[in-house]
Amino acid sequence: SQLMTYLEREYTSARNGILSAPNQFTPPPAGVTSAPDSSTIENKIAQTITSIFCALYDSLWPTFFDDLLTLTTATPGRRDNLIGVAFYLRVVNSVHDEIGDQLQARSREEQDRANTLKDLVRARDVNKIAQAWQEILSQWGITQGTLGELSMMGISKWVSWIDISLIVNQPMLQLISQQVEQKSVSDLKYEEERARDTAIEALTEIVSKKMSSTDKINMIEFIGVQAIVEKLSAWPILFNTKNSAYDVDLAEYVAKLINAAVLDIVRALENEKQDSETWRKAENMLRSFLPDLLRYFSDDYDDVCSHVLPAMTDVLTFLRKAFQGDEFVSQRTAILLPILQAIFSKSRVDEYADFDGEYDGDNTEEAEFLELRKKLSNLQSSIAATDEQLYIDAVSALVNSTFEGLQTKGQQLNWRDLDLALHEMYLLGDLAVKSGGLYQKNKPNSPAAERLVRMMLLMVQSNTGNYPVPGIQVQYMEICVRYSSFFEKHSEFIPAVLQNFLHLAHSNNLRVKLRSWYLLQRFVKQQRHNVGPVADSIVPNLQDLLAIRAEVPQSSEDDDSDEEASDSTFNSQLYLYETIGCIISTSNVPPDKQIQYARIVMQPIFTDIQNNLNLAKSNKQACLQVHHDIMALGNIARGYFDWQGTNTFAAANNVPGPIKEAFAQVSEVTLVALETLKASPDIRSAARFTFTRLLGMVGQQMLPQLPRWVDNLLTESSSRDEMAQLLRLLDQVTFGFKNDVFDFLDALLGGLLQRVWAGISASPTGTDDEVELAELKREYLNFFLVVLGNGLGGVLVSTTNQPHFETILTTIEHFTKDISDLTTAKMAFQLLARMCLVWGGADVVQGQTPTDVTQTGQLELPGFKQFVMTRFSPLCWSMPQNPSFNPKDGQSRQVLMEAAGLQKTIYAKNGQEYINYLQTTELPGLGLQVSMMQDFLRKLTSMALKDWKSWFAKFVSTGGAA
Repeated sequence: SQLMTYLEREYTSARNGILSAPNQFTPPPAGVTSAPDSSTIENKIAQTITSIFCALYDSLWPTFFDDLLTLTTATPGRRDNLIGVAFYLRVVNSVHDEIGDQLQARSREEQDRANTLKDLVRARDVNKIAQAWQEILSQWGITQGTLGELSMMGISKWVSWIDISLIVNQPMLQLISQQVEQKSVSDLKYEEERARDTAIEALTEIVSKKMSSTDKINMIEFIGVQAIVEKLSAWPILFNTKNSAYDVDLAEYVAKLINAAVLDIVRALENEKQDSETWRKAENMLRSFLPDLLRYFSDDYDDVCSHVLPAMTDVLTFLRKAFQGDEFVSQRTAILLPILQAIFSKSRVDEYADFDGEYDGDNTEEAEFLELRKKLSNLQSSIAATDEQLYIDAVSALVNSTFEGLQTKGQQLNWRDLDLALHEMYLLGDLAVKSGGLYQKNKPNSPAAERLVRMMLLMVQSNTGNYPVPGIQVQYMEICVRYSSFFEKHSEFIPAVLQNFLHLAHSNNLRVKLRSWYLLQRFVKQQRHNVGPVADSIVPNLQDLLAIRAEVPQSSEDDDSDEEASDSTFNSQLYLYETIGCIISTSNVPPDKQIQYARIVMQPIFTDIQNNLNLAKSNKQACLQVHHDIMALGNIARGYFDWQGTNTFAAANNVPGPIKEAFAQVSEVTLVALETLKASPDIRSAARFTFTRLLGMVGQQMLPQLPRWVDNLLTESSSRDEMAQLLRLLDQVTFGFKNDVFDFLDALLGGLLQRVWAGISASPTGTDDEVELAELKREYLNFFLVVLGNGLGGVLVSTTNQPHFETILTTIEHFTKDISDLTTAKMAFQLLARMCLVWGGADVVQGQTPTDVTQTGQLELPGFKQFVMTRFSPLCWSMPQNPSFNPKDGQSRQVLMEAAGLQKTIYAKNGQEYINYLQTTELPGLGLQVSMMQDFLRKLTSMALKDWKSWFAKFVSTGGAA
């Protein structure tokens, strides 16, 4: 009451004057200002009134809107108190924001309350509100821009949840049209311009209102949306994008209106039957809208284009379904070709863009353009899927004409045209190489591949790699790498292309230089068998780039750009060392040249390590230099022979003797550096990286060094992550050398397990620690699985390691009960089952265990199969008995299935003895009914392994009622 009293006193015509007509204003009394409150206070009052509405409208204040409407009237029958009208409109808009805004987050209770209030408003007052909009617009919509804007804003907000007929009727649409058609540029004030734009926005919201397709198409027709768009587009301020008076904001509003209409038209075409009246109307509408859609899609301003991208996407998706078959060729061409040409135009860098083709990622405008390009490429894919030949022809015409221009104009060709051509070449690869490469049976594998081969010929013959724009240079190299199979058939171009790469590897532009180092490695790796003849030109040209200069990061927290640049340079430099390794491994490089290249690159690194080794004990820069040197050596080995997860140790026998000796020296030098600087985590990390690469190179020669490697890679300060990585490395060693490392593992295991157990038992202090702990537990279990899987189970139960065996079992049993880490629990059950298979002797019952697990050559432990009944079998019930265990969860189900696999394995080893044990000891202790126990035992003995696993998981999840 006090608020309304204040509003009636301060927001009435007596204090603020009466505006009864555009030129008839009765001023307020002398000494009284026309603005009762500042905008801040007025907004706060509106917010307060809205809050009271939410609390009291359903009970104590049902006349809320009637009371506010009294503020708008000074003369009966007119809305002539402008201050009151403006305040009323602000409150109406605020009410929507509070109860109708779908983007506002609300609790379930708040949403229910909002829905109740909306129902009450629709029942009580919505007709009055709509009538008030109509009265205000008819009186002041044209002359008072602010009131027009507030009214249109209210309509655009409320239309989504009120009866559409209150808005879509002839009188209201006429008033909205008056707002839309304020086009006198010369005298259009800002508030009038805003009213016009908001009216178009209101039309967009009206068109977007949810309803059936039939009603929507009829409404779009009734409103005459297409005619409105045509009229707006013909205005001088929208007709020519090159005109300085071009209104970009208005173009964006019109684009949004077109987008909303076309989306619903396409939706109707997809949902309605083709023989219906609605479908026929929608088809005609789409034909009418397509020129407008294409015009705003082609707009010079990317923001305008972006607003119609959703509609264009849906149109192309629809056309793909509608234009299937050869009978639609002419229609496809007529519609799709202009769209594709518009896509080409929008994919070209604007003449006035604030970047120069370097694409360094530091420019906001550049980032926005590249994001738009990405969306446009998706549209191209849709066109290609609709009419592949049309797409190929259009891209070919664009690319061919550009390279012809490059051959005639040279560097005078606009770089934007060449940039677009290379971009389209790159995208064409999605068609041309989708089956794995450009060629199949020595011929291009598709029409797209055939055209792309011609484009590649034009590109390399046009000397594109020497064009002096960074972005062009990078794209050129990317394309050479992507379509490297082209050079398999046209190897005569490899020397020239490699010269381009080597030239760009020395570029003054840092981004081009670093990117070229990576791409050179990719190209040489792909053309490994063709680069032999030009190896002499590659290695000497790279020598000046191989000098390693480690830089210790500055301690400043404010600027880490120098540190990032230093890291980026060195990380890219490693690709050069990998490139050298690729060249050394090339079969058509003579052996004497191979060892010569290896020594040219390795010897300076050996010398550098020797010079810095003692200083590195106390000097960070020297220690980092040694770290970089070790990484470089590891990447040479990596380039020579990539680790692919296969048994590379056998392949080490094929490495030529001199090369193997060179890498054996790498191993020794790295090991000496590790022994000297093992206190440094960075040195340990680099040594571990190099060690894994050398295993496949040096092979058996590394066996005597293994104890030294492990002893120095695992120190008192090693983190959980380092322990996990070491266990992973030992998996590789075990898999590769098998029985040859029995004595090594036998001696190592005790000390290794002590360190790992300490790491597992230590409490994590944060999220990162928890992640590392989980990874360590999994690597711990996987290590045992690898040992058992490679015939080395005897290591775990040897005389040396027998004292640790009980602790091993205890940790595994603990993991099977750990409900907080179900992945580890699953692995733990797998490991227990593997132990049964390895040490449990021959199967008593056949066909119960996995057929892919070998048990030959394993050590049978006397009494072990009886031991697992009493020790392992009860573990299968530990997790289900935990009140927090959810057996219906996906991961929990996997754990239960592995537990069931363990039960099957125990049954295979013990047969009827296990059944008797379950019947007399284990199952009665679980409180199962006799019928359930009998059903359980019958299923265990009769079902196949896969079926049993599923049955057991269901049995547990349903409380024994499977």
